[in-house]
Amino acid sequence: MKRVVVGLSGGVDSSVAAYLLKEQGYEVIGLFMKNWHDDSVTISNECPWLEDSNDALLVAEKLGIPFQTVDLSEQYKERIVDYMFNEYEQGRTPNPDVLCNREIKFDVFMKIALSLGADFVATGHYCRKGTIEKDGKEIYQLLAGIDGNKDQSYFLCQLSQEQLSKALFPIGELTKPEVREIAAKLDLVTAEKRDSQGLCFIGKVRLPEFLQQQLQPKEGLIYEIGAKSEIYNTSIPEFNSLEEQLFFESTSLKYTPENGKVVGKHQGAHYFTIGQRKGLNVGGTKEALFIIATDVKNNAIYTGQGHNHPGLFKKTLKVQPSEIHWIREDLKLKNGESMQVKARIRYRQELQNATLYQFESGLYVQFDEPQSAITEGQFVAWNIDDELVGSGVIS
Repeated sequence: MKRVVVGLSGGVDSSVAAYLLKEQGYEVIGLFMKNWHDDSVTISNECPWLEDSNDALLVAEKLGIPFQTVDLSEQYKERIVDYMFNEYEQGRTPNPDVLCNREIKFDVFMKIALSLGADFVATGHYCRKGTIEKDGKEIYQLLAGIDGNKDQSYFLCQLSQEQLSKALFPIGELTKPEVREIAAKLDLVTAEKRDSQGLCFIGKVRLPEFLQQQLQPKEGLIYEIGAKSEIYNTSIPEFNSLEEQLFFESTSLKYTPENGKVVGKHQGAHYFTIGQRKGLNVGGTKEALFIIATDVKNNAIYTGQGHNHPGLFKKTLKVQPSEIHWIREDLKLKNGESMQVKARIRYRQELQNATLYQFESGLYVQFDEPQSAITEGQFVAWNIDDELVGSGVIS
């Protein structure tokens, strides 16, 4: 019997994952990861780890599998929380969920599982793993979950072949309603439990308050840039090369106070992100204001009215050489090569047609259609059909 350690989170997905593995004849061990101690920043009762670990324990008892809790809060703080503070401070917007999978679940947690003699680690992600053979070598694929509405392959876009080789995703072939139905039939305590929201393992946090633990508030001005502003009428230069053109297309506009008018005040540009609409507390505009740029150096925020504002859209983004990650290393582009893909810049976004261009200076992703709110620090992931083959941090 192969031994599998399941990350039991106290939710319905991992509960059913554990059950399915047991049915398939694996020896299953349930582990709950405790990653957070500070309840002062979580929005009350949204995801208290105590209740979750208790539910995980009840599920393990019901399924008759051994269970224990591991405290990873130190590693979580170091690898996820400190990273988040640092990214926000630089004016970027991190994606803790993607990192949490790469750094915690499939690294720290996986090492603990393997030390317990596990052959595999399983999670309740809605995605699938495929295996193909190429040149006599086994290659692992990260495939979209069957439930198009819940597909979570994006969150695993930074995994390596090594990590995938030891991963199992038992519910990838099921839809969410089917998962709930199985849990209800088994009378599991998690059957009707709402999906957890917010940060991986911390739950819903009030982001400004969370960030204020490290990043001091400092008052600055909010500017509004008109949709017909001169800055959007700059002529496009002549390019000597495709690389030059892509660099131009991927470069964000640099706004200055002279481009707009003051419409309000904020408590720190580092608390905000591009595309954000809530939390500005500026009224009196015909359409809602969206953030089109933040300038942490000068502590300014630039906004535009409506979700069709030209300041929100860009066609091309760049990934720095050190941030390019191929799950399918065999498909990796060489300098000067390009590839047609379907890409997304955030979870749940519909896949978009795009072309990858690899140069020594980095990788460019050029979309067929301009994309709204391409945000530095977030992840772009690219697919071939329903297989996610690579990703990178938007620079």
